[in-house]
Amino acid sequence: MVRIAGVDLPSQKKIVYALTSIYGIGLNQSKKILQIANINQDTRTFELDDSSVGKIRTILEEKYEVEGDLRRNISVNINRLISINCYRGRRHRQGLPLRGQRTRTNARTRRGTKKTMPGKKK
Repeated sequence: MVRIAGVDLPSQKKIVYALTSIYGIGLNQSKKILQIANINQDTRTFELDDSSVGKIRTILEEKYEVEGDLRRNISVNINRLISINCYRGRRHRQGLPLRGQRTRTNARTRRGTKKTMPGKKK
């Protein structure tokens, strides 16, 4: 079991897809990391030796912000928006969509499940 950035990577997957299980690493960044480390994208995670795992770890530590640091940075940015009381911050505080979507209909993901009105006819 390979553990990088506090995440256990799935051992049967190809390393290019296994790296995407780290928060903040997508498919394109995973390919770039493997290219820098000179690791074949088709190798499975369990086939990696300690030196290649070390290369991936050092690249992630030096060049990328992942997992806890990234989550903390995002929450700090959101709290800054809320504290300066800008439009986006108010929408965050109210739990509404931020980017101009309509809310009269739709927006169920952001607003939550539908609440029934008492005394309303069906």
